[in-house]
Amino acid sequence: MSQGLPPEPVPAEDLRTTEVDLGGLVNVLATHLYSTPLVALRELVQNAHDSHTRRLLEDPDGDHRAVIRVRADADRRTVAIEDTGAGLTEPEIHAYLATVGTGYTRMLRELTGNQELIGAFGLGFLSAFSVADEVVVTTTSHREPQLGHRYRSRGGEQYTVEPAAPRPGGGTVVELALKAEHAHLADEYALREVLGRYCVLLPIPVFVGDDEQPVNAVPVPWRRPSHPASAAPPAGGGPGRPSDGDEYAARMRFAAAFGRRFEPLTAFPVRPVEGGSDAIGLLWVQDGGSYASSDNRDLAVYLRGMLLAEDARDLLPSWAGFIGGVVESNRLTPTASREDLQRDEHYRALQQSLTDAVVDGLYETARLRPAVWRRILARHGQDLLGAALCDDRLFTLLADDVPVPTSQGDLTAGALRAAGGGAVHVALGGNGGFEEMLYRAMQVPIARGDRYAVLPFLRRYARLRGCRIVELGSESGNRELFRDPERPLPAGEAAWLAGALADPGEQLVPARFDPAGLPLVLVPDREAELKARIEDDQADARIPSAALRLARAFTARSDGEVKARLYLNLSCQAVQDLLTAYRDGHTGSATAAGLLRSLKVIMAAASAGPSGGDLTGALAGIGTAVSALTAAVPAGLPAVPDSPDGLDGLDGLGRPDGSGDGD
Repeated sequence: MSQGLPPEPVPAEDLRTTEVDLGGLVNVLATHLYSTPLVALRELVQNAHDSHTRRLLEDPDGDHRAVIRVRADADRRTVAIEDTGAGLTEPEIHAYLATVGTGYTRMLRELTGNQELIGAFGLGFLSAFSVADEVVVTTTSHREPQLGHRYRSRGGEQYTVEPAAPRPGGGTVVELALKAEHAHLADEYALREVLGRYCVLLPIPVFVGDDEQPVNAVPVPWRRPSHPASAAPPAGGGPGRPSDGDEYAARMRFAAAFGRRFEPLTAFPVRPVEGGSDAIGLLWVQDGGSYASSDNRDLAVYLRGMLLAEDARDLLPSWAGFIGGVVESNRLTPTASREDLQRDEHYRALQQSLTDAVVDGLYETARLRPAVWRRILARHGQDLLGAALCDDRLFTLLADDVPVPTSQGDLTAGALRAAGGGAVHVALGGNGGFEEMLYRAMQVPIARGDRYAVLPFLRRYARLRGCRIVELGSESGNRELFRDPERPLPAGEAAWLAGALADPGEQLVPARFDPAGLPLVLVPDREAELKARIEDDQADARIPSAALRLARAFTARSDGEVKARLYLNLSCQAVQDLLTAYRDGHTGSATAAGLLRSLKVIMAAASAGPSGGDLTGALAGIGTAVSALTAAVPAGLPAVPDSPDGLDGLDGLGRPDGSGDGD
């Protein structure tokens, strides 16, 4: 065949007809199309709703009271769904009820343009066979009120239709003889629980058993006549719609009734967007989290009033793990099972609409309900830090309000900046560490840079407010904190101090830092720590190869020899006295250095845990030094003069009476 030419016709005798195993097809559709047998209830109630809508379209002036009632009989193991809708003629039973893929509802919607009709694929009735051994449909068409028909089928592949007594007023009853494994559905309490969620937005009252209180009697706030986005009520009316009262209180009542896991802190509307999404509904901030994850997004989507997607969390922004909600739309396209949505332009428009609704709702709460806003900040501060980084509008809202975890509890970035003398201090390590010990001594709060979103949030805050950010644990942060000495130490003195104070793998760095009373601090090399972890024998098995390559590239500049840097504070008087004693040949200088070495180990152990050094040896070293400093001077030895500064009492270098260190 030449490229671009139409294919040549195939001779009729060569054409073959595709064979269909009807029994297998029915089994697949009825048993495997839906994720849960509860969907059968939804589909059959939905069919009842469409039957009422059809009747109103065909007989708008008729005397018709729309009612759907679901009954259960545990003894007989049956569930029956009854409606007062249009009913079916015998030809319609054959044409629509017993024909897979053909639905009167879809045809009627295409002819009339009515968007209240829910059905689309002609498959919903098959769901009955996923829960029932036998399905019996007794129906009377409103156009033939004197005739009744009874459809009966086991398995859906074969069926019978026989005359039946006509139903007064018309309508249909679908009775399910439940399979043994689904006998629990024949329980009215369970039915109320399921249908209360599936049918909450249906405009037709749905009753269970003889109860005269509809399961969908919860007032829907966006259908209130006073609601700014409410349209005219759908045909058939709706149960229990309030016409007055506070709109916000109505939102909160609905959110409290619908929310399954957490109480709502506040609730705000979702409104249609011109040229975008047609969705309308309600979102709320949940007062709760879980131990497993902070992603508690909980969104239910209704299509023309019937629950379509129970867990549509992907429609909400990924950072909104604290949001729950309900929306309804006529434009979304369901999958064949009507348990999920097709990812088309209407889906994407709704995603954007919901993102805007969350941001607008948080702004509204901050402006109008400050007490609620404070509760939200306290409950979801960690999530909001990340949210602020994902949306410029949220960052503007949250920059000065959202709490940041610090060594002194949760503080706003502004309070952190004020306490840091105009600089924001953040530690890159985990809890504890030398950073916390140092800043406790300085009485400056330090932000927990290892917590979710804290570091990037504070970096952005510093750019926004034009303030310094000191990232302790980074090379630049350490340079800012540990300033160079006014004069470099002579090589001999530096070597003696390194031998007296530093352990293998530690590099002595003379510096000046605050507070002046702190003689030294041991700072682990974060790059060396990472290098050691990724070069572990098991690293290749634990870290994905791409991540491993990136980590090794990051640590390539580190040879791993220096495990930590020991910053010696030349602004500290005790260090100056130690150097003076060393220069003067004071016999107590080695003992004083031993005390500082023990102090280093104790501080490192307190800040870094068991890996901070030989704590037992350090404590013993203190005892040894104290014994040496308090030992009696042997008879006949000359007294060692005090330090030139004339310190009173124990000066860390020797005793005033000149006793040495016992070496």
